[in-house]
Amino acid sequence: MAAEIIHPNTQDTIDPVDAVFALHRGGKMEVRATVPVRDADDLSLAYTPGVARVCTAIAEQPELVNDYTWKSNVVAVVTDGTAVLGLGDIGPEASLPVMEGKAILFKQFGGVDAVPIALACTDVDEIVETVVRLAPSFGGVNLEDISAPRCFEIERRLQDALDIPIFHDDQHGTAIVSTAALWNAAKVTGREIGDLRAVISGAGAAGIAIAKMLVAAGIGDVSVCDRRGVVHQGREDLTDVKAEIAAVTNRAGLKGSLADALNGADVFIGVSGGTVPEEAVATMAKGCFIFAMANPNPEIHPEVAHRYAAVVATGRSDFPNQINNVLAFPGIFAGALQVRATRITEGMKLAAAEALAGVVAEELTPQRVIPSPFDERVAPAVTKAVAEAARREGVARR
Repeated sequence: MAAEIIHPNTQDTIDPVDAVFALHRGGKMEVRATVPVRDADDLSLAYTPGVARVCTAIAEQPELVNDYTWKSNVVAVVTDGTAVLGLGDIGPEASLPVMEGKAILFKQFGGVDAVPIALACTDVDEIVETVVRLAPSFGGVNLEDISAPRCFEIERRLQDALDIPIFHDDQHGTAIVSTAALWNAAKVTGREIGDLRAVISGAGAAGIAIAKMLVAAGIGDVSVCDRRGVVHQGREDLTDVKAEIAAVTNRAGLKGSLADALNGADVFIGVSGGTVPEEAVATMAKGCFIFAMANPNPEIHPEVAHRYAAVVATGRSDFPNQINNVLAFPGIFAGALQVRATRITEGMKLAAAEALAGVVAEELTPQRVIPSPFDERVAPAVTKAVAEAARREGVARR
């Protein structure tokens, strides 16, 4: 009989035949060679002495690293383990199953190689310095599960320091997929995004990024709510990031609680957790949209949401309209790497959202405003749109 494994923190017994633990045993990925090493001739080409010629060529022309190594198709998936899924600050080792999962999704859905890197530091300066030192090995960096507000500064500083794409998926992936779904929700109900007033519950990484993208996409109005209520310019307790978002949102000048903001709102977007009372949901505009994306428990359960909303989305795979970042990040990096982009611009993100929405544009129903992650049209459409946008915006190197 197989020995039982005891979790060191909870002392819960792990069933050795549990399908989840069985799948994860030994990790979920490995490194494979793309060329054979069958004999001395192969060895002399793949390694010494032949490899020295390639090294010398790259030393003389550094840009050749993209042609003669894997750099141009590999992404570092970097975390410090401080905001892992809904588990919070669980540390770098405990984050590795998620980072491995992210890496295999890059490969499965975008054909992009990815390496999980969990850092044993949480200081902003140390994280930035570490990633900058690692950067020569990678064509891009996907920041993952780093808590706000540090994640904003880390992304900004890394992009300033490096000439490869830096992308915090918790922010921008969520924003891209949410915006695509909202475009299609408006279309399927005969509305325009410019006619909608949205309320976002959560002013962390995802909430701030969604608000910025909705403004760029032409939303009629959007308000962001944190634990203290509506983020508005009259509040004196705002961080720099929240003050920045307050300046470009909430045109209606709303104040008060989340429930106050929901009164008459056309759209609810939840990226915060917790539960929104049904009586508050009932005050939303007729035919509203509810995107309750907290996992595993949506802020508004779909059963409740469907009583009031024309379109309902969650972050879960067992309900229709799953807002899943895997619809975005593989194609975004595949497109950026394809043209060797120096960064991922706002225009590239909007292009990704438009392409994603377009995949199901002719198949829309209220239960299908966003494609399935397994729709084989998704990654090619996003890749193509991002590559074209990179060229238009002048950040492509080929």
